[in-house]
Amino acid sequence: MNLNEIGARAKTASRLLASATSAQKDAALLAIADGLEKASGEILSANACDLSRARESGLAEAMIERLTLTEARIKNIAGGVREVAALPDPVGTIKDMSLRPNGLRIGKKSVPLGLIGVIFESRPNVGVDIAALCLKAGSAVLLRGGKEAIDSNKALASVIRRAVGEQGLNPDAVCLVEDTSRQSATDMMELTGVLDVLIPRGGKSLIDSVVQNARVPVIETGWGNCHVYADDGCDIEMAANIIYNAKCSRPSVCNALETLLVHESCAGELLPMAKKLLDAKNVEIRGCARSAIIMGGCVIPATVEDYQTEYNDYILAVKVVSSFDEAVGHINQYGSRHSEAIITNSYKNAQEFLDRVDAAAVYINASTRFTDGNEFGLGAEVGISTQKLHARGPLGLEALTSYKYIIYGDGQVRV
Repeated sequence: MNLNEIGARAKTASRLLASATSAQKDAALLAIADGLEKASGEILSANACDLSRARESGLAEAMIERLTLTEARIKNIAGGVREVAALPDPVGTIKDMSLRPNGLRIGKKSVPLGLIGVIFESRPNVGVDIAALCLKAGSAVLLRGGKEAIDSNKALASVIRRAVGEQGLNPDAVCLVEDTSRQSATDMMELTGVLDVLIPRGGKSLIDSVVQNARVPVIETGWGNCHVYADDGCDIEMAANIIYNAKCSRPSVCNALETLLVHESCAGELLPMAKKLLDAKNVEIRGCARSAIIMGGCVIPATVEDYQTEYNDYILAVKVVSSFDEAVGHINQYGSRHSEAIITNSYKNAQEFLDRVDAAAVYINASTRFTDGNEFGLGAEVGISTQKLHARGPLGLEALTSYKYIIYGDGQVRV
């Protein structure tokens, strides 16, 4: 079946799903969660094929970790689907109802987006999260994953479609594009009249390609060149722990720390303490000349490219700065508008950081690793939007709806 045929079937399913009741959608989600757990053996077998190919091709260990499924991870994925089922239905709520002087009552009613296309990379759990959110939000979804996870994605999609169909909904509400060639991604970008919106979720090259070439509306999600800035007079121990967590807890994800900025007043104490923690994971340091003097010969001289890079690996760029203004300027120049953090004891600097740093999520004294739909209380998320139109930050249920104006009258005509 070619992409146009798949898209047409998904479009038809989207119109049917838009009128599904909350009970029908929740039943389908709970059936998906149960199905995932029951089919864990089948899913893990498919994932093993992906992992074998990944190792043969020399994929980096951090990316292999991202690709790996386990019994525990499948249970977590199923648990996430159940959490989405438990959330309030975002469709059909009416807001801002007002009475006009002419007697018309006007309000906004939330409605599904329609058919959502998502091009994503590597992590197979992403497809399940997206499918669950789209179903709950009353939209069908056309998924196109990367070649690294194709067997896993096929197994997961099969479970989802089976569960949806068993609950009386059209299984084409969740469709997987099994062609992982570049051409299939290009073709999705040109599905005008079929896709209502296209969302890329992956690295910078994928996102840039979709934003630059798509002929359908795009919600730009973010690759993550995330920063932590350790301010003058900050709590050194707190800063070191946050740096370690932000870089090492899961370096392959978009909310991981990529560049550390340290004020010169605390660099001499903080950098050796942070390095001791980072050494436990053999983190490679690419730093400025001042950081090299403090940390020694292990530091690889940093280039401009290092400060622009999302490594997705145990690599960290480091720069010692002379002022708060220099740190903010560096972040706004090199950051990806995803997640940025300051470690500080200064209320003034904290508030100024919130005001001046341009990012979807800005943290005071906390790790950037919290930028996540579940951590923000939204359930799972389709991605982290770094643009400013329609939605910003984790794309949860509400962000997957639009609205239409509804108007009640009793015979009014416009003069």
